[in-house]
Amino acid sequence: MKGKDLLSIGDLTPDEVWGIINRAIRIKKRKAMSSILAGKTLALIFEKPSLRTKVSFDVAMNQLGGHSVFLSQAEVGLGSREPISDVARTLNRYVDIIAARTFAHATVESLAKYATVPVINALSDGEHPCQALADIMTIFEKKGKLRGLTVAYIGDGNNVANSLFLACASVGANFRIASPKGYELSKEILRLGLRPLKKVGAEVVLLKDPKVAIKSADVVYTDVWTSMGQEAESAKRLKAFAGYQVDKKLLSLANKDAIFMHPLPAHRGEEVAADAIDSKQSVVFEQAENRLHVQKAILAEILGK
Repeated sequence: MKGKDLLSIGDLTPDEVWGIINRAIRIKKRKAMSSILAGKTLALIFEKPSLRTKVSFDVAMNQLGGHSVFLSQAEVGLGSREPISDVARTLNRYVDIIAARTFAHATVESLAKYATVPVINALSDGEHPCQALADIMTIFEKKGKLRGLTVAYIGDGNNVANSLFLACASVGANFRIASPKGYELSKEILRLGLRPLKKVGAEVVLLKDPKVAIKSADVVYTDVWTSMGQEAESAKRLKAFAGYQVDKKLLSLANKDAIFMHPLPAHRGEEVAADAIDSKQSVVFEQAENRLHVQKAILAEILGK
């Protein structure tokens, strides 16, 4: 992965996915500081606010001996104050790597096109690869395997769902998604994931009924119904997703040892009930912790020796 961009889970081979997971697990167990990225600088460009992404990248770079510079949209003005191409060609003369959290996936692609240093997608409307890698790391820790497991995703076929599906396809986990009409996974993402799925003998199932999707699942996953930038659609989405809330009753249809996952922040009372997210089956804060370890592994793989 040295010197590579990470814009999509589809950019990674299965071996690279496993390389990141295994390295992240070793880093987590070691709990030691490292100087592998001493003298390296990460630029964090954020059009959207963040808790987990910002802090985990900042701490990850620091614990690897490097340094990070945070740049908000007000400071940079991607595409407004100055062209994305100019931002990219300026930053690559200052820093060693860029992580960008943007509204449009095209923005991350443009940064990668013009920057001569690696670019990491720290979230776009198309994908959230760092989250998905932390998710499958968490599943592997809890279940001891990935191949043959069934992950049931309830809700919007959004950026998180896209990356999680591609990650599952890469490691051989079955993926079921229950979404109302008009909110399914895109045909483009399905096409991207079908080839690795066939190689490992896994399957993807698109459903409307959450009860069917969750039956006998090993992992139950949901995310917000209205993401940042979609606030004007909130009322419409609340109506469309009525009946898709994950609560204790719905969770009981999964396997008894199923785990519950959510990338956070959660809208309690909407996509998830308190009796699910606060249950013993919930691993949401371990998920959040693993963002740090996965991002350390990604940075080390791309910039390290």
